[in-house]
Amino acid sequence: MRFGLLGFDDQVAAVLRAALARGDEVAAVCEVVAGAGDGIVPATARRVPWEALMDAASCDAVLVGGEGWSDARSEAVKKLVQAGRTLVLSQPLELSMLWAYELDMIRADSGARLVPILPDRLHPFIARLRHDVESGVAGGGPLGRVETVEMTRRLADRSRAAVLAHLARDVDLVRVLVGDPGRLATLGGASADTAWATLAVEFTGPNAIPVRWQVARGDAAGLAIEVIGTRGSRVIEIPSSPDDVWTATGAGDRERGRFDRGEAILAVLDRTAGGPVEPAGWDAAARGIELAETVPRSVIKGRAVDLHQEEFSELGTFKGTMASLGCGLVIAGLLVLVVATLVGGIAREAGWDLGERIAGAWPAVVLTVLGLFLALQLLPLLMTGPDGPAGGAQGAADRKRE
Repeated sequence: MRFGLLGFDDQVAAVLRAALARGDEVAAVCEVVAGAGDGIVPATARRVPWEALMDAASCDAVLVGGEGWSDARSEAVKKLVQAGRTLVLSQPLELSMLWAYELDMIRADSGARLVPILPDRLHPFIARLRHDVESGVAGGGPLGRVETVEMTRRLADRSRAAVLAHLARDVDLVRVLVGDPGRLATLGGASADTAWATLAVEFTGPNAIPVRWQVARGDAAGLAIEVIGTRGSRVIEIPSSPDDVWTATGAGDRERGRFDRGEAILAVLDRTAGGPVEPAGWDAAARGIELAETVPRSVIKGRAVDLHQEEFSELGTFKGTMASLGCGLVIAGLLVLVVATLVGGIAREAGWDLGERIAGAWPAVVLTVLGLFLALQLLPLLMTGPDGPAGGAQGAADRKRE
């Protein structure tokens, strides 16, 4: 397979190492910061402007990294999606829900394939934890009835940007284990500026099992997941370094195993990944970005936030616009009624016939405007696409999951 590079970071490096190890080729390199990728990106790789990646003949897939991220690269990614290219994207590139769902809608129109770098869900240990949770909902699993899931993210850099970036990735494991959260609450420092070093986020999933995600100081970065039940617990240690091993402790056993994140993403790209947990699609990446983006709002307000599964599509945008416009028309109609009555009374007392006739025409004007507004409601019936009247990327993904 021939790869193009648009930017670089540690996640792209893992995929690229695995690709080069199996004999794949780097066909084009764009916007890689000086010094980044030294020892990994072949020195002979051709340096080109990003527009060259629009041509399907330039490479088979584009690896998109986050180092040196800018508005210009954000627009470049949108153009590549519009061109129908296959993209492997570092997660998260941009903590913007609107940007993520905009890509999803463009993807639905162009048929582009977006593969987020979210490999940890594919490890067999994660599948075992999910089995513990699913069987423990009814109390029949090896751990008994599951009461809670604890996730501790150890970080050397506990700045706001670093914490939210790791949360956007880790929340994908939350969704794998307990389902899509319906509510989140945060606990941190005394102020929004100091909350990030000790941030704790509690998610409540559809099966009512709470998940607590906590930031902790640690020179050796990593993530520990503990599923706690009435008869015991199981702990999975996930290292951040690709050279370290995963460990699983529980039920009197201790297992160790290596996991190549790059090979896992290549298997997704080759459509050979399989197992109890499905690979992440772009809808999962977008949902993770949305949840991470919601956390600062909870920190600032100091209260829990209810989460909703909205339909991010052209039809959903149309419905929202029509709802807002309808409220505006009702208020405008009442205002026209008051003004017309006032002008009509003054014109009648002053003997101004033209003003009285104009003021008396308000019912016809309001009726005409409301009639046009109601006619606009028929526009969705004229919308055509692969997903029908309820089209749109997120709507299609929701129906696929159903």
